[in-house]
Amino acid sequence: MNKVSRRIPRRGQAVAVAIMFALVAVGLTMHPAVAAQPDDTDVETAPVRVDGRTLFVVRGTSSRPARDRASSIEERIREAAEDPGVSSESLIVVQEPLGLSIRAGNRSLVSVFEADAQIESVTLQILAEAHRRQIAQSIDLYRAAREPRRLLASAGMAILATAASAGILLLLGYTFRRLEAMLERRYRERIESLSEKLGDAVQVGPLLRAMHGSVRSVRIVAFAAIALIWVHVVLGQFPWTSWLSDDLADLILGSFGTIALRIAGYIPNLLFLVVLALVTRFGLRMLRLYFDGVERGRVRLLHFEPEWALPVYRIVRALGLAIALVMAYPYLPGSGSEALRGLSVLAGLMLSLGASSSVANLIAGYFITFGRVFRIGDLIQVGEIVGQVTQVRLLTTRVCTIRNEEVTIPNSTIMNSSVTNFTVLARQQGLILQAEVGIGYEVPWRQVHAMLEEAARRTSGLLADPAPFVWQRRLGDFAVVYQLNVHKAVAERLPAAYSELHQNILDVFNEFGVQIMTPAYEGDPAGPKVVPKSQWFTAPAKPSTVPGE
Repeated sequence: MNKVSRRIPRRGQAVAVAIMFALVAVGLTMHPAVAAQPDDTDVETAPVRVDGRTLFVVRGTSSRPARDRASSIEERIREAAEDPGVSSESLIVVQEPLGLSIRAGNRSLVSVFEADAQIESVTLQILAEAHRRQIAQSIDLYRAAREPRRLLASAGMAILATAASAGILLLLGYTFRRLEAMLERRYRERIESLSEKLGDAVQVGPLLRAMHGSVRSVRIVAFAAIALIWVHVVLGQFPWTSWLSDDLADLILGSFGTIALRIAGYIPNLLFLVVLALVTRFGLRMLRLYFDGVERGRVRLLHFEPEWALPVYRIVRALGLAIALVMAYPYLPGSGSEALRGLSVLAGLMLSLGASSSVANLIAGYFITFGRVFRIGDLIQVGEIVGQVTQVRLLTTRVCTIRNEEVTIPNSTIMNSSVTNFTVLARQQGLILQAEVGIGYEVPWRQVHAMLEEAARRTSGLLADPAPFVWQRRLGDFAVVYQLNVHKAVAERLPAAYSELHQNILDVFNEFGVQIMTPAYEGDPAGPKVVPKSQWFTAPAKPSTVPGE
């Protein structure tokens, strides 16, 4: 009974102690003095500057930003420096309820708080004394820079710097003009002699303009450097503009330093891009040599036409360049920036909206090439255009008409139209030319067949095998329509072949006194409508101008 009564209080004491420690821990974490303090690196700060010289840095609060606090301190220090009754040696540090104050007599210049000391990791007294010395030194410098003798000397130095800069600029201008004239005299004759040897590969004008442009670029850089030095020197002579001089120098030197560091850091990526460009260029050249061999017949591939070599090379080249670009993209400057992503989206949008017709022509060009619709030299008809193919590109096809006109046809138009190829079958079986005549019913059809076949034999450029043949196309109201069919070995010179064939048909029918009917008439004239042989060469006709004679 006694043992039990002693165990219960001990357990109660343990529970009470645990609860007490938990409450103390929670209270400590919630107490402002013990709670986690914000990182000083996240506190907003602003420099206090007088005449472009930074004295110290102050922090801001939620109710008063650091920039506003620094501006008010700068204004009070300038007012004290402009007051002759304030001596820099009279600055003192005074204890205040919330911190320390640096005073010039009854005038408070700056208050220093414990939070300011935490930024510098020093005590409040040491920070206040450092601020007092900086302010005293700035007051002395402020007054010394505005003494009349100092301002007069600064004005003289500014005038001297201006005169020196003007003289240097005039001297540089004269020197660069003489340099341009000397280089042109020295190298013009060499460039002209080289142009005479190499022809159009070397042109005098562009090379001379490039030389003058290089010299002028160096001159502009030199002039800009002299102008910046002049601005830095002149602005630095006067206290009101010295801060501009310092900021300008820091801006220029800082910019060049940043550029140099960026370039130095980019060198490994640049080396990778150079190696990738060289490998891609070498690989594409090897592919071009291989496909050139295929196109010229030195390399033969099974079921692969030689005219496919160049289009296939273009496809492979595009794929190779795309792969190289994907590999190079992470190593390009600004590859991960939002600006480059925006430009990529804009370029894709412009390409999708503005290049739809070009893409259609490109796809049609490959269909024409691999579908073997026609080849260079074929005589084709697309719509109302009849001519010989002179050039087949991925986007367009060029045709030379019988009137010696060059017509450029978009490949998409060819794909959407019916194309007549007069050449592709003419190489194997010959192209069939047809001529129709209307002959009266009183003429024996066998005689008409024989006369038409004789006219075909007299026409040059036609094939004897297969032999010409005649069809009776229609039994009309006033005449029988006969169609002569002849074979021509090549499709070229079709208008000349048709003209000669028609001339021979007229001659043969005139020889045998058979009248070729007009389209239709109701009254038959007294005499036949034939040309007697005695009148075949009526002036100005000559026997030599009649084919077949």
